Amino acid sequence: MTGVDPANIGNVYAFDWTNGSNAVLSTLGSNGALVEKDYAKDHHLSPGSPLTIETPAGKSVNLVVRGIFDQPPFWEMLGKVAIPVRTFDASFQNPQNLYTFISMPGGPTPANQAALNAALEPFPSVKLDTKEGFTKSQQSGISVFLNLLYVLLALSVIVSLFGIVNTLVLSVFERTRELGMLRAVGMTRRQVRRMIRYESVITALIGLVLGMVLGIFLAAIVTQALSSEGVSFAIPGGSLVLFAVIAVGAGVVAAILPARRASRLNVLQALQYE
Repeated sequence: MTGVDPANIGNVYAFDWTNGSNAVLSTLGSNGALVEKDYAKDHHLSPGSPLTIETPAGKSVNLVVRGIFDQPPFWEMLGKVAIPVRTFDASFQNPQNLYTFISMPGGPTPANQAALNAALEPFPSVKLDTKEGFTKSQQSGISVFLNLLYVLLALSVIVSLFGIVNTLVLSVFERTRELGMLRAVGMTRRQVRRMIRYESVITALIGLVLGMVLGIFLAAIVTQALSSEGVSFAIPGGSLVLFAVIAVGAGVVAAILPARRASRLNVLQALQYE
């Protein structure tokens, strides 16, 4: 539950009304309540429905639903039920402010921020932020999570490099006689290196395609499951192109040592290799 100031909340918070409008704020009185859409659906509530809330202290608060609103998919500022702040303070022990929204003439100018910082000096635990700053701070959590995924992706690329190198080295050993025959019929060292390099790039691209297909499939499933939370499916074309370039580069790097060894094989010894 959240306590709100009915006289001012409409000026600083944009409600996404499912049933009602900002006009219902003036009708809250002492027992009116605003209910979140999913909560109203789960409890079969509509405007005018009675609602009884039991506090942690065992006190029952009798309310009447005045409006139904929809929360943003992330960073819900209001609780499932919002009631007038006076009723909230009288019903719950030790009420505390979670957010205080301030609208000042001129907006978040340096002068206004300086004035607010000066007013908040006696309250060191209070953090002052603008709307844009608050949005960025909330998005930083997702950014940290995405960066962690990129780190895991980088580790997987490093592991795959060792796998490709190991595969190519074994391939060169097993095809020693074949490589010797190719050199004997006229293949140059440069052509041998190019052949090994192409094999490495193709191997990397096969892994890239399989990973992308599987990743897109899993992303589609997850976003479909979270569609009710506002999560939508989108394919980041630029990132996929970048990963394709990285995969090609990784294939070229992984082929350096095996290609060098293949090109330096002694032709006579390679032909005698069993």
